Amino acid sequence: MLGFLLWQLGPILGSFYIALTDWRIAGAPSWVGFNNFRRILAEDRLFRISLGVTAYYSLGSVPLRLLAAFTLAVLLNQRVRGLPVFRTIFYLPSIVPLIASSVLWIWLFNPDFGLLNTILVPLGVPRLQWIYGTATVIPALVLMSLWDVGPMMVIFLAGLQGVPRQLYEAVEIDGGNPWHKMRHVTLPMVTPTILFNLILSVIGAMQTFVQSYVMTDGGPDNASLLYVLYLYNKAFEQSQMGYASALAWILFLIIVGLSVLLFRSSSRWVYYAGR
Repeated sequence: MLGFLLWQLGPILGSFYIALTDWRIAGAPSWVGFNNFRRILAEDRLFRISLGVTAYYSLGSVPLRLLAAFTLAVLLNQRVRGLPVFRTIFYLPSIVPLIASSVLWIWLFNPDFGLLNTILVPLGVPRLQWIYGTATVIPALVLMSLWDVGPMMVIFLAGLQGVPRQLYEAVEIDGGNPWHKMRHVTLPMVTPTILFNLILSVIGAMQTFVQSYVMTDGGPDNASLLYVLYLYNKAFEQSQMGYASALAWILFLIIVGLSVLLFRSSSRWVYYAGR
């Protein structure tokens, strides 16, 4: 409880107080009430741009990451030789520091000598600008987000291994094929795991920062100005700590709203064996 009060609740309440002030770090904070929130919602064009960019990125990365992690988990749940080696290989990228992997992907995305264009251009694909084009920068970051689905894959794998084998045997007795097993047994039984990974993925996507900070700095033309990068710029480049705290609280309320919405909708599609 003491740790929670000191390191969690205290900073949270402190940030809310700062959000109600005009604090430039160098001087003392001055009380402005909800003026920061009013300016953000009514006057800040970059706030709307960053929110739209973040929504675009989240709508692309969340379903693709879930699909990729679930597909890998299904494949790695099969009984094949060398299974621990394959599981290790697919998990390894997730332990690479994000800054290091971002630098690696800068090279992969280079339009002139990057590996991706080197492979795609001979196949007849036009030379893509990737993170250097306004239309391709977010799809490129979404593609990069598939790099570290290892932890999500492990969670899916744990859910798959908890599915009772007798349910698959019942499908086989009734003449079902692998698709019937997936549709009527696997997917319903792992819906609690899907919900868990979905909520974590939404929260993680809304808080994405390092990729755009290291690789694009919000460019080109604010096309990759993710919300947390904009918040960071306000706090640590422009020293507007009160304004940045207000941005943080708006993001917090958005994430809470999305989480509540997902939890409320779960009663329609999540199956719990005990119910």
